[in-house]
Amino acid sequence: MGLPTPSPTTTAVVTGASSGIGADLARELAARGHGVTLVARREDRLRALADELSSSNVRVEVVACDVADADARAGLFPEIERRGLTVDVLVNNAGIGTIGPVVDSTPEAEIGQVRVNVEAVIDLTTRAVQQMVPRGRGAILNVGSTAGFQPFPGQSGYAATKAFVRTYTDGLRGELAGTGVTVTALHPGPVRTEFLDTAGMDERTFASAFPKFLWIESREVAEKGIDGLAADRGSVIPGLQNEIPARVFEFLPRRILLPLIRNQHPALRRSRS
Repeated sequence: MGLPTPSPTTTAVVTGASSGIGADLARELAARGHGVTLVARREDRLRALADELSSSNVRVEVVACDVADADARAGLFPEIERRGLTVDVLVNNAGIGTIGPVVDSTPEAEIGQVRVNVEAVIDLTTRAVQQMVPRGRGAILNVGSTAGFQPFPGQSGYAATKAFVRTYTDGLRGELAGTGVTVTALHPGPVRTEFLDTAGMDERTFASAFPKFLWIESREVAEKGIDGLAADRGSVIPGLQNEIPARVFEFLPRRILLPLIRNQHPALRRSRS
């Protein structure tokens, strides 16, 4: 079973829905008839998206929540239940990351990305699974990155959190086989979103390190991700131009790979200049 059939009392929860891939994942789910619950810190952005989706004839809920906050996360599912809804789909999309050498970062920034990219994924997924499995239906999409397929000097902590998403999703998929609950990992390559601005990296400088053909539009990433979830695929890398390098780099000897990435990464080049 892939995506459950939507009903008036079920919802698809999308974290990090205020912009970028998260907003487009919500658009894609709504276009397929799923009610959506939009979750992020910026309530004004969520309400603007909710207004846009009102023409989709699905129920749209807005819940302002910082998924880095354990208490806020603990209240998310009870709040959805209070609104008379059942979580049939969970999309763990919220993500942040540091860019640049660890020596120039701070413990707070490095740990912060673990709270959002790892801790929140474990927390919300556990809560969702414990509701979905007894019902025998549900779907979970965890958003990773092709950065998680190999060590990534210049984004060491971020890549490690996305490697966790990959391994965690694979293991959970094995556990959930036969339960009626499916779980998929979406691993985008380079996508133009607000991620770079948030991480303090100029988009033009970052983009110069990656060929233009690698970049994919956010809406295409969302479409491929929901297609994969509906088809009960364990892993989705949008675009062969990103899947092939991810698979190759995964098995490339580290003595070759690490200097290659280190010398090419724009944040490390900047720190050396």
